Amino acid sequence: MKAVRMHSQGGPKQLVYEDVEKPVLDPGDALVRVIASSITKDELSWTPTYQTKDGQPRLPTIPGHEFAGIVEAAADDARGVKAGDEVYGLCSFWRNGSAAEYVAVAASDLAPKPKSLNFEEAATVPLAGLTAWQALFDHGKLEPKQRVLVHGGAGGVGTYTVQLAHWKGAYVIATASQRHQEFLRSIGADEVIDYEEQRFEETVKDIDLVIDTVGGDVFERSRKVLKPTGMLITVVETLPPGDAAVRPREMFFIVEPSRQELNELAKLIDAGQLKTVVAEVFPLEDASDAFEKGLAGHVRGKIVLRIGNDAKASARA
Repeated sequence: MKAVRMHSQGGPKQLVYEDVEKPVLDPGDALVRVIASSITKDELSWTPTYQTKDGQPRLPTIPGHEFAGIVEAAADDARGVKAGDEVYGLCSFWRNGSAAEYVAVAASDLAPKPKSLNFEEAATVPLAGLTAWQALFDHGKLEPKQRVLVHGGAGGVGTYTVQLAHWKGAYVIATASQRHQEFLRSIGADEVIDYEEQRFEETVKDIDLVIDTVGGDVFERSRKVLKPTGMLITVVETLPPGDAAVRPREMFFIVEPSRQELNELAKLIDAGQLKTVVAEVFPLEDASDAFEKGLAGHVRGKIVLRIGNDAKASARA
């Protein structure tokens, strides 16, 4: 099969488009023919991209972890999927990913693809959508009418966070550059703060829940806007050991696969209550350019790699 791989740790220039062996299935796995895979701009810097779960090196390595495709085969003990199923999912960060024509993934991490989406659109959902869902509901315990501040509202995770918080009935404030303001209001933001012109901590207060997709001093400054009972959740800023005891209402988490939550997201998408945002589509062989574009920043939504040629994949470029 064709895939893009890293033979050494590094950045987009280390990606090589080449022929590789199809993945071998572990117990409980399904083999998925990948039609489209979304990228995450900083995944080439993640430790799991280059290691197994027990810390062993695993070069060469295939990136990409959220995808949509068609089940080709399944292990005898795999449950919930069968050959021919149109699926989407989030595969383990510790295994070779979906920037390839085929990916082996735990069958339990797959869910039926939203019927209203093509494969490229569906590929933008699993990592970003599950991150937003888990931040808001599993960890943040968001309730209607609470005030939510979303940093990086126009990004891959941010767009889903804004929409899901709005769907829940929260008052949603997002930070973004001026060019994204109209878009963010159209998907559910009640207020949008231009971070290039305003310091958010001088503009808002009494926030129940902050979702940080930016990190750095944005995380530090976010403490100033919280209610005494407010919670600060980051998906980018690893907290020092011991912070949980000192600041029990702050947390960092890593998204986990969930078939149940993917099913919930699909229901909202097919009901027209949740929109996907495809920033740009690149062919698999141009994966290096796709990652370079992502690292340049200020991308609205998700960048997608087109891999398969299924008739249902859009011709968008």
